[in-house]
Order: sequence, then structure tokens, then C-alpha cells
Amino acid sequence: MAARGHGARYDRDAMGTIRVALAEDNVLLREGIARLVGANDEFELVGVASDLPQLLAVIGEQAPDVVVTDIRMPPTGTDEGIKAAAWLHENRPQVGVVVLSQYTAPGYALALLEHGSAGRAYLLKERVASVDELARAIREVARGGSVIDPHVVDELVKARSKRPTSRLSFLTPRESEILAEMAQGKSNAAIAASLTVSERAVEKHTNSIFAKLSLAEEKDVNRRVKAVLLFLSQQEGS
Repeated sequence: MAARGHGARYDRDAMGTIRVALAEDNVLLREGIARLVGANDEFELVGVASDLPQLLAVIGEQAPDVVVTDIRMPPTGTDEGIKAAAWLHENRPQVGVVVLSQYTAPGYALALLEHGSAGRAYLLKERVASVDELARAIREVARGGSVIDPHVVDELVKARSKRPTSRLSFLTPRESEILAEMAQGKSNAAIAASLTVSERAVEKHTNSIFAKLSLAEEKDVNRRVKAVLLFLSQQEGS
């Protein structure tokens, strides 16, 4: 079966089946979800992975229409599912992503939707109890739609209502991690080493942090200090 061209969305009549790649580090869950996907004649399971590098390899080799991925996997066990979605946005924008998570934390959903909701789904593992729920999300993101678990939407609304003036609530989980490292007085190089990412990635995230905290026009030393003070005041108030 020919792979879709970049920029094209899934067309049931033209393509026949939806090609699905699966990433999940828990063996039992991986096998269970693989069976759910494989049992549906609308889908073709083209590859499975247990970590982010394996998933990217499967994507490169199999050209799936949709990726179903855990949110936390090796190598870091933090936000690999979000990273996969971001990579796909940059390199395979036509591929849909269904993130399976056990976390209702708004930051993860906001990070997933940072580049738009088209072709993105965020489902809670505990609530994906049937083939129909997962199948619906796969079909929806394949055609460019989006599905967000209602419980996650509730948490997003609560987060906004509880802290309407807190600019820190707009930070992604990775940005919050970097700000926490910054609060320990670490340089960008030290933060990069601590989080096992490139210094360039840290610089990109810190610039985003400054922009979200309205510190973009400040001098670098001043905005680092102010960002840390905002972080520490939030910790004290929580």
C-alpha cells in the first residue's frame, strides 16, 4: 500500500485502512492495545515500539497514518509522547497522534495542543475501556480532527479558574522543569546536562518561558532572576 504524501489527510475510500504505529513501554498494555487495534478491520498495525527512538524508527520505516503513543516512555520517562507529537508536527504533519496518558495534568494536554488541535487526541488510559473509544479517536485524528478526554478538559478549566492571573500555568511540563532547574542557579549548559537535552533546546525553552512570563524585553540576567522569583513565589503559595 502506498504511503500518503506529506500534507495529505486520511481518506477512507482512497486508502482503505488506517496504518497505525503503537508505542507503549508497558508490555501488557502494549500487547492489549495491539490486539484492540489489530482486531479492527479498519486498521493495520504496522509497527510497535517501547521507547521514543524505536517509535521514530517505526515511523520512518512504515509511514503510519496515525501514531498511538504512551505519554511517558524511555529513555527519560518524562514526556516522550509529547516529543513524538512535536517531531511529527515538524517532520510528518499529516500523521495523526493519539496520546494515551494516566495524567490529567493540564500541562501535558496544553503541550500536545501547542501547535494546534488538528490531528491530535489526548485520552486517559483508565477511560479507554473499549475498542470503540480508541477506534473513534484513531479515526478522528486520521482525518484531521481532535479528541480530548472530558476529564482533562475539566482540569484545564479548573486550572484556569483557580489561578487566572498565574502566568506559570501557561508553561509546558518541560518548560516548568527547566524553570525549576533555573531556580537552583544552574546555567543553560548545566540544565542541559541535568535533563539530557541539548543546550540549544534549553535556550529555546528558556526564551519561550520568558515570552510567556512577559519578560522578553528584559536583559537576560534580569529576566532569569524575575522568572525564578515568580517560580519560587508560586511554590510558596501552593
